[in-house]
Amino acid sequence: MSDPSNTPETFNELLPLTPDGRDERLTELKRLFPDLFTNEGRLNPDELKQLVEPNEVHETERYEFKWYGKAASKREAFTPTTATLVYDETRSVNPDKADGNMIIEGENLETLKLLLNAYREQVKCIYIDPPYNTGGDFVYKDNFREEKAKYWEEIGVSNAGVKLETNTKADGRYHSNWLSMMHARLLAARQLLHKNEGIIFVSIDDNEVTHLRKLMDEVFGEECFVAIFPWKKRTAKSDVPYGISQDFEWIVCYARSEFIAGLEFTRNYYKTDDYEDRWRLADLTKQTTADERDNSAFDLIDPKTGKVYPFNPRRVWAITKEIFQDYYDKGKIVFPDDYDFLGISIPAFRVFETEDKAKALKKFGEDTAIKAVSTQLPKEVGMTETGNKMIDMIFGGRPFGFSKPPNLIKHFLNIIRSKDFLALDFFAGSGSMCQAILELNKFDGGNRRFVAIQIPEKTQDTSEAAKLGFKTISSITIERVKRVIQGYGENPDPLSDTGFKVYKLQKSNFPRCEFKPNPAVDETENVAALRRYIDEKEAAFFLTLDPQGEQAVFDEVMLKNGFQLHYTRTRREDFADNTVYEVTDPRRSALVCLAWNESIKDATIKRLRDLTEAGESPFFICLERSLSTTSKWNLRHFLGKHFNAF
Repeated sequence: MSDPSNTPETFNELLPLTPDGRDERLTELKRLFPDLFTNEGRLNPDELKQLVEPNEVHETERYEFKWYGKAASKREAFTPTTATLVYDETRSVNPDKADGNMIIEGENLETLKLLLNAYREQVKCIYIDPPYNTGGDFVYKDNFREEKAKYWEEIGVSNAGVKLETNTKADGRYHSNWLSMMHARLLAARQLLHKNEGIIFVSIDDNEVTHLRKLMDEVFGEECFVAIFPWKKRTAKSDVPYGISQDFEWIVCYARSEFIAGLEFTRNYYKTDDYEDRWRLADLTKQTTADERDNSAFDLIDPKTGKVYPFNPRRVWAITKEIFQDYYDKGKIVFPDDYDFLGISIPAFRVFETEDKAKALKKFGEDTAIKAVSTQLPKEVGMTETGNKMIDMIFGGRPFGFSKPPNLIKHFLNIIRSKDFLALDFFAGSGSMCQAILELNKFDGGNRRFVAIQIPEKTQDTSEAAKLGFKTISSITIERVKRVIQGYGENPDPLSDTGFKVYKLQKSNFPRCEFKPNPAVDETENVAALRRYIDEKEAAFFLTLDPQGEQAVFDEVMLKNGFQLHYTRTRREDFADNTVYEVTDPRRSALVCLAWNESIKDATIKRLRDLTEAGESPFFICLERSLSTTSKWNLRHFLGKHFNAF
């Protein structure tokens, strides 16, 4: 057997990176269509063209959506980052009750990349209210490929990594700049959306609504379009050009998958020969574990084909084994093989249109029971002035203008047929989405969680925000959510059973990320130079770490290994020779040893081998500097992919 420690290392393998989106896409493409690649493993453009244009039709004119900077923005979306998130305990509120609630202060594209490894397909709802490109708004000028030292200097107080400029029509790339900014972030965010249940809402005004719709078609697919919701933001004005008052903004809605877009939200019904009544599909699973509902933890078997559909231990069937046959006999359960046109992969509920109408009639009454409401918003969602008054109540002033009313966001959160999910807002602004989630949970006992990202954009010295003591927009975000939890106004009503953690986007804790490769030499020489750099810099770095720095390193390692930041950490007493923790989050677990002042002992390796041979197959994470060549080879030999050295 060959020694894997002798395998040449690449430069990127020594850096604490997030996933490389470009490499992932090529790997998946090669897995599905190996014939598109050369014998050397490179994508063959000629084969790809033959796939797209089998008749070799040479058309130069075709419909496509292009703008200056599109290719660069796509590259940026899938380029990995070495940055990290650092916990800010002083500004967190009730962190022991946060349960995954986070406000992240930093540039949103780099932050989205950082979240990807741990939160991929875990977000069920995204709501964003991005800059509207009115000419005076700030836009995000991505410059992450520039020299890193300059890159971190530009942001100043928070190391968030962007340059903020106004985007005027005189620029010549007025729409292109905005589209490139949005394109990269939507591409990154789409990967975080739940594949089967994810949905995104984007607020926009007339300036870019047509371009946004085309952009969303490109990122999510035309088939995933759900609706454009018109939101009346104000009462009509009279002193406007031609007497036409622009009183509406728009909320553009797309789903992560065509199945959700077509069935869940627009309530399309099927008419088939086997039933007189039209019908739709609904989720047959329930957000609970097998331990909590063991009578629903069973394998469903299609009576027609005999095909077995195993239960998900974390999301079991919504029916019990005892009532399955009764439901099936009544036509209430649909299997994937029942109809060719469905395209579903697991069994689903069949809901008849008459059932929906009867339920709506009981809830809303005769007049509204069967009306379509996919685009019309109720008056209760409020207008811009409603959001402004809410800001006034919370702060006793107006540090943030044109804040969306929480009731507007609640309306969209309620479209999701669950009270237990993770929501994301990566243009958090004043924090309206966070307030909406906290108030909804209080109202119905739900367990919705939020991740809100806001760049620390500086407030103007003469602004109301500066007068109230807020130096950055992100500080307004944090303070608003804090006051919603602790109570505000004349009748404070605290939410003592919830909280949130604050994280800041910063450069990596590992000094190796500051290493600059020499372009005049090959990768082998650069790897060797990086090795020497790591030995010199990190040895001194780790010796000076305080407890806060140790926690920051631990968080970075866990996040880049795919662990959500509300993980739990417990000391394993069965490892006597090294400090080993068992780390768990809602999806995975690992054994972790990040003791930088000690080497991994033989007894620790033996204990890991014993656990593996006993069938536990632990995932083990440690620092590479704590391993000898022999111990590293041994761990790779019996742990395989269940081992990672940072």
